[in-house]
Amino acid sequence: MPSLLKKYGLRRYALAIVGGSFFIVVALLGAMAPIVSPSDPNAQDLSNRLKPPSIAHRLGTDTLGRDNLSRIIWGTRISLSIGFLSVLLATAIGTILGVVAGFYGANADWTVMRFTDIFMSLPGLLIITMLVAFFGPGYWMTVIVIGAVYWPTTTRIVRAEFLRLRQQPFVEAARSVGVPAVRQIRRHYIPNALGPLMVQMTLQLARAIVLESGLSYLGLGAQPPTPSWGNILAEGYINLRVSPWGATFAGLAIWLTTLAFNLAGDGLREAIDPTMSRWNT
Repeated sequence: MPSLLKKYGLRRYALAIVGGSFFIVVALLGAMAPIVSPSDPNAQDLSNRLKPPSIAHRLGTDTLGRDNLSRIIWGTRISLSIGFLSVLLATAIGTILGVVAGFYGANADWTVMRFTDIFMSLPGLLIITMLVAFFGPGYWMTVIVIGAVYWPTTTRIVRAEFLRLRQQPFVEAARSVGVPAVRQIRRHYIPNALGPLMVQMTLQLARAIVLESGLSYLGLGAQPPTPSWGNILAEGYINLRVSPWGATFAGLAIWLTTLAFNLAGDGLREAIDPTMSRWNT
């Protein structure tokens, strides 16, 4: 990355730097929620219901008199952690299946890819909704269902990278001298496939946060009184005409964080493959 910055200039990665910086700030806010939060996110004060932004409550209060800023800060911890854990689960499942398909090929490749094709043809949101409705909503159930739906794209990426790497001279040399399969995968395949995999994880994080927010909005994600951006948005929507600040600020948090992830993912992709840069003409 430093060499690329020197060669192409800061402008090439300006948006990615902005996105990455914003994400770091948001992640730090979530990690330090007990310290930076102005008040208890669940503390109710019915005498301060639906108050507009003020010095006492920077982002106003909700229908139970709870401080919106505190709830959004604590909701950051919930929404980001669900996003990270679900993407890690999806990456683990997708990588394992992609390795099997790309490294062993033949029947293993055909079986894995047909299973992946069938799974990708199913409506993901419908599957998630049905699973949550059947097993019950909650934090860990949200992580599991999102991770269980997002793995096919990772499988395709890992498989494609493994098929490309199989033709590389250093891999053929390792195979010709009898290097064990596990060592080939660990030493040659995985390190060279990490770039596209990291880009995919970054972009999946944005989608996972939006999906988690949608599930929480519908009451199928993190359950109240635990604050997440989705259920804060749902609570704010009920009183949108009277106090639009609740839903507005929660929606902005979701939008800006998603945008930051997408910008960081685009910058990372250009850093890995400079020929894809929008600055090239």
